[in-house]
Amino acid sequence: MKVISVGQLNRYVKNLLESDRNLAAVYIGGEISNFTNHYKTGHLYMTLKDDTAAVKAVMFKGYASKLAFTPEDGMRVIVRARVSLYEAGGAFQIYIEEMQPDGVGALQIAYEQLKKKLAAEGLFDESRKRPLPPYPTRVGVITSPTGAAVRDVLNVLGRRYPLAQVVFCPVLVQGDGAAPSIVNAIRRFNAAKAADMLIVGRGGGSIEDLWAFNEEMVARAVADSAIPVISAVGHETDFTICDFVADLRAPTPSAAAELAVPDRARLWSQVQMLHSRLNTGCRGVLTAAEARLKLLKDKRCLSAPQYYTEEQAMRLDYLTRRFASAAQRQLSTADRRLAAAASKLDALSPLKVLGRGYAIGYTADGGVLDSVSRVKAGDNLCLKLTDGTVDCTVTNIREETENG
Repeated sequence: MKVISVGQLNRYVKNLLESDRNLAAVYIGGEISNFTNHYKTGHLYMTLKDDTAAVKAVMFKGYASKLAFTPEDGMRVIVRARVSLYEAGGAFQIYIEEMQPDGVGALQIAYEQLKKKLAAEGLFDESRKRPLPPYPTRVGVITSPTGAAVRDVLNVLGRRYPLAQVVFCPVLVQGDGAAPSIVNAIRRFNAAKAADMLIVGRGGGSIEDLWAFNEEMVARAVADSAIPVISAVGHETDFTICDFVADLRAPTPSAAAELAVPDRARLWSQVQMLHSRLNTGCRGVLTAAEARLKLLKDKRCLSAPQYYTEEQAMRLDYLTRRFASAAQRQLSTADRRLAAAASKLDALSPLKVLGRGYAIGYTADGGVLDSVSRVKAGDNLCLKLTDGTVDCTVTNIREETENG
């Protein structure tokens, strides 16, 4: 009896599996589960399953980097793989070299995945889109130098607004290297501030032809551009990711050129209309000023200045007379008021009272005698009468009571 090691067993089974030509390139359909993206190595690990069975699978970085979409749990795929055994763990598994979605195309899935991702980041929000300059002096055009798009753009720009300088940057618009070429052109325009706005696009084509404008690097370059961008990918109904991120979307390059600049014929019509309105307005102002000047010219103060001074002298005489009359009335009123006050004051004078037979008594110290309590018998008093004074001596004092 021969005894072999576990390693020998696994190596033997692995060699059996890998020597079978039928297992070297097998097309398998199933649903992805337990998906893991090993970001450090770039390898993809998953399980493919159907209703009856499951098999472990790995897709190494070299093959995974060629995928246009990101695999997800629950996604149904068709893979081309070779069958083998992982010796260290004794695990039977498949090694995937190609993968395609089962049903919807790989590019369509990649498109939807990127659209969802960038929308969640807010790159499609209307609030971040900038208005285009109304009268650009330089229009940047990023497209292929050999396609019809550049001719259409140049023709429309030259016809509508020849005042604008066109700055053209040729790029690849499909195939390998197209997306980096477009990104580099956008960044060069921004670094040099070489345009007031950018038209980025190409003519129509299949989803594969237009795929450069669905690349994430192009979308982020458009979003990061300080120069407003018009996306002009030539398709009427379908949208690219670039369309959603750009500040404005045009269905064709020709339409983008029409949106980028004003129409010189319409501008000329507006200038003529403004010129006519300006002439009409100026004539109206001049006519009004002429009428006002004539009115001033006909005024007597200008035609006969002495009349104005005479009129003002008459007005001054009139005001002087009014002032004198008013002052006289004020003085007469004051005189009457003074006489009335003097009459009242005279009536209240103590001398008038003395003239009616009354006298004022003064004590020896000069105080007015207003009560018998202030004197006693033998005191000297002075009585003031209307025509002189009488010195007296008190001989007797009689007080009067309330009852008499």
